[in-house]
This record gives sequence, structure tokens and C-alpha cells, in this order.
Amino acid sequence: MLKGKERAALRAQANKMPAIFQVGKNGLEENLITQVDDALTARELIKIRILDTSLEDPREVADYFAKELGAEVIQVVGFTVVLYRKKPEED
Repeated sequence: MLKGKERAALRAQANKMPAIFQVGKNGLEENLITQVDDALTARELIKIRILDTSLEDPREVADYFAKELGAEVIQVVGFTVVLYRKKPEED
């Protein structure tokens, strides 16, 4: 669980980032979930855009990814979701 200052720092960092994934009319497909998982492993902090054509609610998408991938929801603003997951320690 992140503290307030850590979360604020991650929000500030995410403001400058482009969204690297989009959730469209096909919703949350297995392929998308795998790609988001890989991106979180590589980058730790990612931004996802929910398109107007999607039937998904942005908050529900954020909560789903958080639950399935062990990530933390940093922010949900409009149709944009920011997720964070600490990189696993390498042996």
C-alpha cells in the first residue's frame, strides 16, 4: 500500500506519460491483460485510456487490473487509468 506522498509523486510522473494501452469495444481481452502485465513488469507505472466505444466503466477496469495483476490504482480521471506495480526483485 502506497502512502499519500508516494501516490502524489507517481501521479505527477504519470501526467507527462502518454497512454500506452487503449480499452475499446472489445473490452478486457486476455491478450490485453497479458500485455498490461508485461508492461507493468517492464515499466512499473502505466497509463491506460478507455475509449468512448468501450462499454467498460473506467473505475471497474482499474479495479479489475488491480485485482488480477496485483497492481495499485494510482488515479482514475475521466477515461484515463494510471496503474503501478513495483518491479519484482531480481535474484
